[in-house]
Amino acid sequence: MALASLIRWTPLCAGVAACAGASSAATSAGAPPQERLNNPASQVYVQPEAGETHLRNIRQLTFGGNNAEAYFSADGKKIVYQWQHKADEGCDQEYIMNVDGSDIRRVSNGRGRTTCGAFIDHDRRVLYSSTFKHDPACPPRPDMSKGYVWPLGNLEIYTSKLDGSDLRQLTDNGHYNAETTLSPDGKTLIFTSTKDGDIELYTMRVDGSEVKRITNRVGYDGGAWFSPDGKKIIWRAAYPKTAADTADYLRLLGEKLVRPARTELYIADADGSHQTQVTSLGGANFAPIFSPDMKKIIFSSNYEQPRSGAFDLYLINPDGTGLEKITTHPDFDSFPMFSPDGRKLLWASNRNGKNKGDTNVFIADWVP
Repeated sequence: MALASLIRWTPLCAGVAACAGASSAATSAGAPPQERLNNPASQVYVQPEAGETHLRNIRQLTFGGNNAEAYFSADGKKIVYQWQHKADEGCDQEYIMNVDGSDIRRVSNGRGRTTCGAFIDHDRRVLYSSTFKHDPACPPRPDMSKGYVWPLGNLEIYTSKLDGSDLRQLTDNGHYNAETTLSPDGKTLIFTSTKDGDIELYTMRVDGSEVKRITNRVGYDGGAWFSPDGKKIIWRAAYPKTAADTADYLRLLGEKLVRPARTELYIADADGSHQTQVTSLGGANFAPIFSPDMKKIIFSSNYEQPRSGAFDLYLINPDGTGLEKITTHPDFDSFPMFSPDGRKLLWASNRNGKNKGDTNVFIADWVP
């Protein structure tokens, strides 16, 4: 899930039947998309900000609108991401491109809102969440009179070939199912769902079978990633601390909303056991992912200005020590991911935008 007008408000990424297995036939909405830009590789490079010593040869890959949640394929040659062509209108759809920014093409069907893309099946398929089955139109924006909230819309998880064909539905419970990532062995998905009445983490096989709930604490659990060895998971969570917090959380949950302003990072075994808290920074700490060598966690946070959209990237040790700031741009930097070989960093940023509020995808050489 991303962060509203300050960041983005699409999903990051209950007492009803469990997730269904994948349909053996492509859905009727899965016709191959037509949108393909046939664009060349990007030649736009941006200078690092002062203090961004870990970043070199920053290359801008997208240009205009909201582009975010960009993630590498397992072979490091392609990127899947979501793109809203104009920051103030329309819906995000899912796209893929080469790692140099060339050959952008849509993989989702152009209906509803999509989010939380990933490559699966040895990079032969993509996965994402979409609202199109519930409603092919763009979902309404959340009511910000309730404060800064994220919507928990009717999102189901789908997978298709890279050309958008052979669309298959993995979940079918009428709730929020998103924020999905893949285990290193390619066999297991971890995702966030409200299907049991709270915002919890679940795992399932890549065909949608064997759904298991792995968190059980009242509060928001989301945005989980496996460690490179597949033995651990890391995610963001916001657990109510007082009776008033709990009442506010449950009231918003009943309206399919969540307030994400205070989230911290947690680590557990892959089955959800032995949970430990990594950060206690305050503000919104999210989008955590392990470095390829598992020695560090990179994540995004606004803890220095917790009431703002000024998010930066940080490194931290898995035990919560050694916090280091990576980006210093005054606006938004988030959704980081290291390339499989650890030599590149991919992330989304407001830097160098054509229009105020544009979020674009950048890639840089990583300097240890």
